[in-house]
Formats: sequence, structure tokens, C-alpha cells
Amino acid sequence: MLDITLNKIKDSIPFSGAKSLVMTLPLKESSKRVRVLTSIILILFLMLFLPWTQNIRSKGYVTALKPEMRPQTIHSVIAGRIEKWYVQEGSFVAKGDTILQISEIKDEYFDSLLLPRTQRQVDVKTLSAQSYQEKVVQLQNQIGALERNRELKLQQAQNKLNMAELDVMSDSIYLEQAKVDFKVGQDRLKRAEQLYEEGLRSLLDLETRRLKFQEVQAKIIAAENKLLSSKNKRITALIDLDAIENEFIDKIAKARSEMYTAMSAQFDTEASVTKLENQYSNYEQRTGFRYILAPQNGYLARAVQVGIGETIKEGDAILNIVPADADLAVEMFVAPVDLPLISVGNRVRFIFDGWPAIVFSGWPQISNGTFGGVVVAIDQYAGPNNQYRVLVVEDPEEDAWPDLLRIGSGADGIALLNDVPVWYEIWRQLNGFPADYYTQEEKDAIAKDSKK
Repeated sequence: MLDITLNKIKDSIPFSGAKSLVMTLPLKESSKRVRVLTSIILILFLMLFLPWTQNIRSKGYVTALKPEMRPQTIHSVIAGRIEKWYVQEGSFVAKGDTILQISEIKDEYFDSLLLPRTQRQVDVKTLSAQSYQEKVVQLQNQIGALERNRELKLQQAQNKLNMAELDVMSDSIYLEQAKVDFKVGQDRLKRAEQLYEEGLRSLLDLETRRLKFQEVQAKIIAAENKLLSSKNKRITALIDLDAIENEFIDKIAKARSEMYTAMSAQFDTEASVTKLENQYSNYEQRTGFRYILAPQNGYLARAVQVGIGETIKEGDAILNIVPADADLAVEMFVAPVDLPLISVGNRVRFIFDGWPAIVFSGWPQISNGTFGGVVVAIDQYAGPNNQYRVLVVEDPEEDAWPDLLRIGSGADGIALLNDVPVWYEIWRQLNGFPADYYTQEEKDAIAKDSKK
């Protein structure tokens, strides 16, 4: 039968000899536990009032700040066949160094004397254009001579016309005088006949008067004939004047037609010269494209076309080049909900792949192995992944980024936002509220005041 009682065994049997049993006894452990628990609670409570830096975590990769310094692909401008490589992958090339040589594969460029023969065509066409130009000048001189000759001929014909008109006027006056003389002679004859009938004049006087009257009649007829002849001369002068004008108009028009024909041929020849010069320039440029040159200083990363004798088309990728001495930056992507919290000038901490780090995102001051950056650009539109690209460069006030950092390396970005108490951050996270929005100017002002 068990001896179950309220009496303690330790009161009847001493435990001092049993060391293991002594260790199981609660020697005032409850008070010690209370003190420890109270201390932990107090420490946790005090930690609630520690400053916590709100942040946004985002993945990104290292790139170059300037677009022209980012990795690029060298393409072939012309179609051809690879003849010789002058470099190998991983080699450093300076701007203008020859990378490889290609040859033509199109039959219209096979001629080894293509450039001299094209230049010969240009020279011949140029001489032809000069010949037409000289012909135009000569025709212009001929037209000028015809115009001067026309002026002289017209003046001569005009003078003849003026002389004919003066003759007409003179003969008209002479005819009027003859008419007056005819009238006077007729009156005298009548008086002479009357006086003869009256017996006051002799027959001899009457016959004399009749003879003089016949002379007057002859003079008036001669005056009329002379006037008609003068009028005919005036008409002839008018006809000659019109004939001269028409003759020179025809000659000048013919000369101008030949001049315009020569000018048209000159312009056509000059157009052909321009076309040939353009063709020659294209041939010359194409000859330079047979050698693929390095566009800038850099390292050859990977050759796309490799085989000797391998043909390539226009615009085909040949090899990749990574520019040297590029200003590095980090492309990180943020969700649209976090975009209002990011602005140019914000501070960012990075953890680069290959560089170990101990990170306390809320206390960046005690983090180790992270590198600082500053936001310099934010895209104005979301990318295919529905996130906004943010470009971050090295912070000049922080430690320099590693020298061995290469373009394409991964980067884990921590965008630093507002400083808040720990209890506020816990309360915000539990309620799902967004981080506090702030401006970099406000944070800089707060930091300046704290330093004072």
C-alpha cells in the first residue's frame, strides 16, 4: 500500500547527499524568471520606439548610364562573305580598329576597277555638260547679235518709211499746186476764148494759152502719178519693216529653241553627272564597309558569325561588343503602387551578386556589404512587366562600387524611404497601409537639423 501523505520526503530524508536530486529542486527560480521576462519585455518595448527606415525591395541588374555605352551588336551594312578575322573574343579594341574583312558576293560589285571606271564616266559626262553649257553661251551670244542687228535693220526700214511718208507729203503738196495751176489755166483759157470771140485777142494768143493749158494738164497728171508712186514706196517700206521684224523674230525664236534644247541636254547631262557621282560615292562607301571597324573602345564579347567563307546578309549581327570605361548604373523595377514613393534624388542601397552582405533593411546604418546609389531617372511608362524602370547611379557620398562589377550583374536594391518608429512600421504592416510619402528635400532638411 502506497504511503501517500502531505508530508514532504525532503523533511524526513535529507537530499544533501543526492546531487542530482538537488538540481531538480526549485531554489527560488520563479523570481529569476520573472526578472528575465520583465527585462525582455522592457527591451522589446523600448525597441518599438527605435527609428525604422521604410524601404522598397526591388531586383535589378547593372547596366551603363549612357545608352551608347551599353553592350551592343555590330551589324554588317552590306552583304558579303567573311574573309579574315583580325581579333578574337575577349580582345580589347580601340575605336576604328579592324575587326574582320568581308568580300562582295553581288556580281555588280565584282569589278576590281569599279571605282576608276565610274570616275571615268563622271569625267566624260562632266565634259559633255560643259560642252552643252558652251553651246548655250554661244547661242546666247548669237541671240544678242540678232537682236542688235534687228534693231539696226528696223531703224533702217523705219527711216525708209519716214522718207516715203515725206515723199507722199511732198507729192501731195505738188499735186495740190498742180490742181491750182490747172484751175488757173482753165480760167485763163476761158477768158482767152471769150476775148477771142469778142475780137480783143488774136488767134495766136488763144493758141498760146491752149498750149500752156495742156502743159498744166500734163503737170497735174505727172503730180498724180508721182503721188501714187510715193504711196507705193511707203507701202513697200511698211512691208519691208514687217518683213524684217518677222524675219528676225523667226531667227531669234529658232536660236532660242536651239538654246533651250542645249540647256535641256545640259541639265540632263548634269543630272546624269550627279547620279554618277552619287553612284561613285556609294561605291566608295561600300568599299569601306568591306572592313568591319570597332565603333568605340571596348571588349569583344561573342562572335555571332564565325566561319571563314560564311556569307552574311545586310543587317546581320556579326559580334557583340561591350564598351570600356562605361559609367555604371543599376536598372531596378518598381511596382506602380510604389512609384509615387520614388523620386529623382532618392537614396538606394544595393546588394550586388558576388559581394556578400549582412543586411538590416530597416537599419541601413548597421548593414554591412551594401553600396549606395542615387536615383537619376524614372521611366514615364510601365514596361512589358507592368513595372516602372528606375535608373540609379553610384552615390558620390558613399563608398565606390566594386571595380570588378560588370554590366549584367544582378543587384538587389533597397530604396530608402521615411524614418518612422518600429511600432508604427509594425502597425502599418499589420493594416496593409503603404509606406509614408516624402520628398528628398524634406529628409535632407531633417538630417541637417539633427546634425545641428
